[in-house]
Amino acid sequence: MMRGLIYQLKSVWNDKFCILSFFLPIIIAFVLKFVGGIDLSSVAEFHFGVLENDLSAQTISWLERYGSVTAYTTQEELIAAINEPSTYMIGVKADGDSIQTLVSGDELNLFRQTADTLPALYIGKENIGHSTILERPDRMAELQTIFIAMTLIVAMFMGCTFNAVNIIAEKESGVDLVNQILPMAQRGYVMQKIFIGFIGGCLSAVLTACCYFRLPQSSTILMLILIVLSSFIAALIGLFIGTFSENFMVGVVYIKMVMILFIAVPLVSYLLEADGLISVLCYFVPSSAAFEGIMNLANSNKPMIAKDVFLLMVHGIIWFLLYLSISSNRFSTYLDK
Repeated sequence: MMRGLIYQLKSVWNDKFCILSFFLPIIIAFVLKFVGGIDLSSVAEFHFGVLENDLSAQTISWLERYGSVTAYTTQEELIAAINEPSTYMIGVKADGDSIQTLVSGDELNLFRQTADTLPALYIGKENIGHSTILERPDRMAELQTIFIAMTLIVAMFMGCTFNAVNIIAEKESGVDLVNQILPMAQRGYVMQKIFIGFIGGCLSAVLTACCYFRLPQSSTILMLILIVLSSFIAALIGLFIGTFSENFMVGVVYIKMVMILFIAVPLVSYLLEADGLISVLCYFVPSSAAFEGIMNLANSNKPMIAKDVFLLMVHGIIWFLLYLSISSNRFSTYLDK
């Protein structure tokens, strides 16, 4: 068993694709930690677009209290600026004694909610009287935490890459044919393959987390549990990709597709604040529970991640039993008695 694990580790270590996959998230976390992170302050500012000679000077001054104001000469220019995908501009037009806001519909919830409440806020501005402007929450710091959480998800996913590339390499070199005739029990083969990806994913994720997160001891233990479960699931998925990939190029396509799915589903669900049936469907992707748990640990003094841990355990059991079922035919003559 130990000799087989040493051989598997040597095989992975000689693969540059695996080595790059292992160190990439660590490098990203290291850069964000020790170079100063990402300056997203400009994104946090509200941008309003208005038509020239449409709003009064008092209204323009009022809008400038909340963000920058850009004037456009024509309606077409204003609409084009609002629909520009790279911006979150809110259009503002006069509507009798009030104002009307225009948005493109692809903004974050923060900007959509601001556009919805701005007319009512404008109507009530005369009744506010003396007020104290409180410091606005740093939502961009939350976006940076999201970015780090995504990097951690990628680090956990590295176990999938290790296993998939390892199995595909064995197929192309003919080692896989030798394995099929060796007196190797199904359990031993599966454990060898899972171990490589699991250890690689755990190490990459732990080092990534250590580069950025500074958590209390209790939260550190919970983070370690999330990493262990997520890395185990990623290692299992790597077995599926390696088993069903005919060659290295096909395997790379599968790896990219699964990685995009692992990143996109929890990210979109979190940004759009999905709930109900959509939220339940998102949990079918195991990275959704891992991402939710990471965000809870990063943003809460008393994180509640029992649900996320339970979902990851269920995923691990299901994926493990499913792989054993699929691979049982291949090793049917060598099952443990």
